[in-house]
Amino acid sequence: MHIPDGIIDGTTSAGYAAVAAGGLGVALRRTGAYLSEREVPLAALVAAFVFAAQMVNFPVIAGMSGHLLGGVLAAVLVGPAAGFVVLTVVLIVQALVFADGGLSALGVNVVDMALVGAVGGYAVFAVTARLLGGIRRRIPLAAAVAAFLSVPLAAAGFVLAFAIGGTAGVSLTKLAVAMLGSHVLIGVGEAVITGVVVGAVMAGRPDLVFGARRLGEEVAA
Repeated sequence: MHIPDGIIDGTTSAGYAAVAAGGLGVALRRTGAYLSEREVPLAALVAAFVFAAQMVNFPVIAGMSGHLLGGVLAAVLVGPAAGFVVLTVVLIVQALVFADGGLSALGVNVVDMALVGAVGGYAVFAVTARLLGGIRRRIPLAAAVAAFLSVPLAAAGFVLAFAIGGTAGVSLTKLAVAMLGSHVLIGVGEAVITGVVVGAVMAGRPDLVFGARRLGEEVAA
């Protein structure tokens, strides 16, 4: 879903960049408030995993591609704020070092994948976990459901950005069908990977899983 330069006009890109910068500032403050030293290595591992997963791209239409996001995985393991930071750092490195995603479109990419994908995806996870009865062993299932939904949601976020300031000569309807259709399929893979990884961490170190701790606090309250 990395958006290259020139797909979104300058005014819209600047607006998204402002939202992304503001979101990053808030996320950094909140991350510093709850992320402990023992959780920093986990955040680094999540960043490395997401970076590798996002490097595998699937063509959607000319100039645009789809890939796994990793937003829900990051948010469930280290929290939505740290998940936002992790996704943002990954996107910045990919844009600067690998030219994967345009610099002018960095704000759009951050909003779509870090804000919608990680923070929005975590909100879906929290609601799903409650609907499943708040049972800790169902956290991997809730994470998988949220991961599946987060991918087309992020794709829809890009379609919205294109509707506001798209410059490419592509029909909005064609774009929406291509993006949502392909990302629903990608979402299946996202769900499987997220569920398996969260389940593995829950089996070994459930105390490190932010989503599990937060769910426990809500149940206790």
